[in-house]
Amino acid sequence: MRKIYLLLIFTAVYQLSLAQKIESIAFNLYTDSLKKGFYNYISVDGRYDDGRWQPLDSSSIIFSANAGYFKGNDLFIDSSYKCDSIIVKAALRSNPAIWKEVIIYIRKRPFNEPLKTSQEVLDEIRKPRKAKKNMV
Repeated sequence: MRKIYLLLIFTAVYQLSLAQKIESIAFNLYTDSLKKGFYNYISVDGRYDDGRWQPLDSSSIIFSANAGYFKGNDLFIDSSYKCDSIIVKAALRSNPAIWKEVIIYIRKRPFNEPLKTSQEVLDEIRKPRKAKKNMV
């Protein structure tokens, strides 16, 4: 019976030693600015000790910011926020000594620009481009 327990313990320890550990994290932002009044997805990737990169979610990362609030990986910024940027920090839950911080700017242009019609898009595609003059 003792041999079985020792074998099980040895197997468990061996399996734990094979588990990949995250060496570093990095932000992988999908946009260059955040939008006020919307949920903004904050993507963080982890680099494992075997060299591969994998996306991480809020079960692996502790998110914090100087404004707004997080719901999972999504940062919500109130439309009344007045500053031009937000500082976002991501720390690894299993090892908070591994963390990154980034400054992300707030979108300044409003969303009231009219979208082009299908015909306007097609006209732009069909319009011949002007040839560039070669300068010698």
